Amino acid sequence: MSEQVRNDPGTKRERRLAAQLAAKKAAEAKRRRQAMLGAAAGVIAVVALIGGIVWLADGGDDDKQPTASTSASASAPADQPADQPADQPAPGQLPPGTDPALAKKPTVAAGKGELSKLTVTPLVKGKGPEVKAGQTITTNYVGVFYKDGKEFDASWNGGQPVSFPIGVGQVIKGWDEGLVGVPVGSRVQLDIPAELAYGNDSSGGRPAGPLRFVVDVLAAQ
Repeated sequence: MSEQVRNDPGTKRERRLAAQLAAKKAAEAKRRRQAMLGAAAGVIAVVALIGGIVWLADGGDDDKQPTASTSASASAPADQPADQPADQPAPGQLPPGTDPALAKKPTVAAGKGELSKLTVTPLVKGKGPEVKAGQTITTNYVGVFYKDGKEFDASWNGGQPVSFPIGVGQVIKGWDEGLVGVPVGSRVQLDIPAELAYGNDSSGGRPAGPLRFVVDVLAAQ
């Protein structure tokens, strides 16, 4: 190369521009590499965070203690639901000494004639203590209309007995008056005139007129 070419101002400017362009490209390449590394680090952090959340949700310990609901289920008898009160017989289960007849839903027929007063008819006499006013009793029952025997309610359809206070105005008068004094373990038939049941007005959806119930008294306390 001649001395004239090396000292040519145009040639020097071109070299400077070329060097500046190369430096700019190198800087852009460096920024892209840094951006890619930052994105990769973000992904790794998110994966780690998700993994930590899953671990915490799972307890983070293979030897974790059972929850309260697990303990309750484990402590209940196999044939008794976990939410079944301890003093209430499970479906199909009778207290010891109860007549086996009370394990089967009774067939309840219609009444005969006019019903003018509460009538209590023992069907199975229990051997337990007599029910006292203020106690909570556990029962199975079937309710039908006295005149035609059509069923309108039965605890048997729900699969388990029901409990309620007796003799304190929490149920219809026919039950309060008819079940106090009945021995536990009994099955009784209650023929209840309308005035001791729900009256003669059916507008509220309640059974109107005289009613007949067959009630099993399974427990009282």
